Order: sequence, then C-alpha cells, then structure tokens
Amino acid sequence: MKVGIMADSHDNMPMIARAVELFNKEKVKLVLHAGDFISPITANEFKKLKAPLIGIFGNNDGDRLYLTECFRDIGELYPDFHEFEIDSDRWVIMHEPKFIDALIKSQHYDLVVYGHTHNIDIREGKPLIINPGECGGWLTGRATVVILDTETMQPRLIDL
Repeated sequence: MKVGIMADSHDNMPMIARAVELFNKEKVKLVLHAGDFISPITANEFKKLKAPLIGIFGNNDGDRLYLTECFRDIGELYPDFHEFEIDSDRWVIMHEPKFIDALIKSQHYDLVVYGHTHNIDIREGKPLIINPGECGGWLTGRATVVILDTETMQPRLIDL
C-alpha cells in the first residue's frame, strides 16, 4: 500500500493542490498530515483527495473546531498525537517532536511521523522516522512530501 505523508502546508493552496494531485496520481490509499493546515479553507483542496486523511493539529492551527467541521468528510483530525495500526504495524503521528527520542528508544512503534520543524528528517530503522519537510515551502523554499510503500517501508521524498 502507498501512503502519502505531508506536514506544514500553511495555507499554500497551490502546493496543497500539487500534493493532492500527486497523491491521487500515485493512487495512495491513505494520507497523513502532521499538522499546520492553518485555515479551514484548505479543505477545499483536500476534498479532492481520493484517499482518506489522518491529520494532527499543529501549533498554528487556530480554529480547530471549524477545521474539524470542514474536514469531516475528508478524514479524521486529532489534537496532537495519534497512534494506530496499519497491517499490524504500530504507527504514531504528531506535530511537534517533543517525545521523539523517547519514542525511538521505546521501540514500541514501527513508524513515527512528525512535522513542525519544516526540515526533512528520514531515518530508517525501527522505528522509521519521517518528517516530510514542509509542503508549503514558505520557510525553506522547498515544498516536499513523502510517499511510503508499506510493503517495503521505503519512503520516497518528492519535491513539489
């Protein structure tokens, strides 16, 4: 299965549209967003996804109630930390990497996804760590996402 991974889209509608188009073209079965959507208006682009979305609120996501309402038919949004299983692998997604070292040390998860820093961080091993960088591209000038093949657990970084 292919999973699209993104973070820190920060209202950059053209880059969100590119990410959605890419994920649809690649036929991903799930999209993970590690926070900082910003405005509920971004739901207009995310509605075009052909896969469900699991997202986490980031530190800049102000109107969480309305974001939740706008994303209701797109997927699920969680406060700041969400753990779940895919193909019997344990995954966790969060915005800020507050507990990243403890999560790595615990060996409890197979995949840890985070955002917030806007910096790409892909570390293979157990757990596989993925920060896809920033989809918005505002801080670094580079808009990126990741597509993960869950059969091989191989991440592919893609510049938008």
